[in-house]
Amino acid sequence: MKPKLHLPNRKVKAYTLTEILVVLIIIGILVLLALPNLLPIVTKAKTVEAKLQLTHVQELEKNYFYEHSKYTKDLGDIGFIQEPLSTDNKDARANYRIEITDATNTTFTAKATAVVDFNGNGVFNVWEINQDKTLTETTKD
Repeated sequence: MKPKLHLPNRKVKAYTLTEILVVLIIIGILVLLALPNLLPIVTKAKTVEAKLQLTHVQELEKNYFYEHSKYTKDLGDIGFIQEPLSTDNKDARANYRIEITDATNTTFTAKATAVVDFNGNGVFNVWEINQDKTLTETTKD
């Protein structure tokens, strides 16, 4: 004869499904309240990419100018390689398209245009730099 298994008659302490759902709803509400305050910080952090890339292009243009006594409009001539844009494929991380919009013997202008609308308002961030390393935000997001 097999001995009977005796299970304890006491309840195990645990959270109910209702309690867990209430906590998740409260967390969701707090995130929704905090999100509008965090969007400008995210946008500002992402603009660092544009500033760094444009500063790099300016340095490459300066080096090209020292060698050829003129600026170029071709990114390939200065050795700049555009990273894959985040809108092109899932593994890409670049949020700005870099281009040289104007180049003469003595001046150049390069532009970084966002390919992602960071705060969802329909405006895409644009930065420009020139041969004097003057960095300006022409369109704010």
